[in-house]
Amino acid sequence: MKYHQIDRDLFIKNRAKFTAQMKPKSVAVFNSNDIYPVSADSTLPFAQHRDIFYLSGVDQEESILLLFPDAPYEHQREMLFLKETSEHIAIWEGEKLTKERALEVSGIRTVYWLPEFEKILFEMMTHSDTIYINTNEHYRAKVETETREARFVKWWKEKYPAHAVAKSNPILQRLRSVKESEELDLIQKACNITELGFRRLLPFVKPNVTEYEIEAELIHEFVRNRSKGFAYTPIIASGNNANVLHYIENNQQCKAGDLILLDVAAEYANYSSDMTRTIPVSGKFTGRQKDVYNAVLRVKNEATKMLAPGTLWKQYHIEVGKIMTSELLGLGLIDKADVQNENPDWPAYKKYFMHGTSHHMGLDTHDYGILTEPMQANMVFTVEPGIYIPAEGFGIRLEDNIIVQESGEPFNMMRNIPIEVDEIEELMNS
Repeated sequence: MKYHQIDRDLFIKNRAKFTAQMKPKSVAVFNSNDIYPVSADSTLPFAQHRDIFYLSGVDQEESILLLFPDAPYEHQREMLFLKETSEHIAIWEGEKLTKERALEVSGIRTVYWLPEFEKILFEMMTHSDTIYINTNEHYRAKVETETREARFVKWWKEKYPAHAVAKSNPILQRLRSVKESEELDLIQKACNITELGFRRLLPFVKPNVTEYEIEAELIHEFVRNRSKGFAYTPIIASGNNANVLHYIENNQQCKAGDLILLDVAAEYANYSSDMTRTIPVSGKFTGRQKDVYNAVLRVKNEATKMLAPGTLWKQYHIEVGKIMTSELLGLGLIDKADVQNENPDWPAYKKYFMHGTSHHMGLDTHDYGILTEPMQANMVFTVEPGIYIPAEGFGIRLEDNIIVQESGEPFNMMRNIPIEVDEIEELMNS
């Protein structure tokens, strides 16, 4: 991996938090992701399942984590099963984890090779009543491919029908949403790499540059700073492309006078950052562009202040909507009659700001977190209001990553990334 090794104490803590919430005499199993085929002998780059990574630090395919806190013997309480490495594999694919290296990474002392899994699982099942299966229950999930985890669940149900079933996901939704200090440092590192990419970009952008050339500048800076690359598919949307919320073609020429909406950010050690900035192709905002930009910035700043322990996500969005309504009235995009006659289920401001303001982030860009429960300290949220005006040929969104603090102001992890109009114009023309 490109990233520096993470202190295994993080994963030891994470496992302790998870096992503390397991039922008596229960086993939990977590699988790595598959390597997905493209065609012929081509595959997509491997991306580790975030849950096994969160609990073990293992960043390798064909790995299984088994947790059994009530096992008869101490060495059976945490077990890793790995693909056996060999000289041949080392030559053709590079080194895989040895048992000794797996201990260094995860803090787990009991490590077996994969062929031993079924036999050892059988032994553990004779001592247990319940198994925790790891289904994907994220509110945005849309899974159309049978995953390694899903295949395991199907096999296990057939093999052990008498055992009770419990779900890992509700536990992980709560645990992963509140970050340990080490995790905050990793997200901050991803934000810092994103800053380097953005600062590289500002003097580079000129009329007639293409969106894909901008993408190339970013990926260069990200990778040279130990990131695998983008935390998510980058959006580099010039002109009216910005009014397509998930525009990812990135194939158009950027024209003088237009704006470019950049929803681009680096990952680091599987942790995401998530940034949006909007910049002028010609290095200077027009008066109208500046007015809309500063309106979005004011909404972002006010919305950020509301990220505090006890805040309910749904109510937070209602309050942000009120702030946005005021700004849209000031810009002349809506009038008082629009507000008075609005549909409560789709308020007037939604014509120009149709998406949510914030989501959890961490190991996933849209990270685990239960939106019906109050915000807590050390949760990380995006703040990303936008105003989209197809009739005027531009859209503006601004986004930072914010840590909810126990007390005091929320902490902006992107505080050093240029966002004020004057600073952006100065850097673009330096």
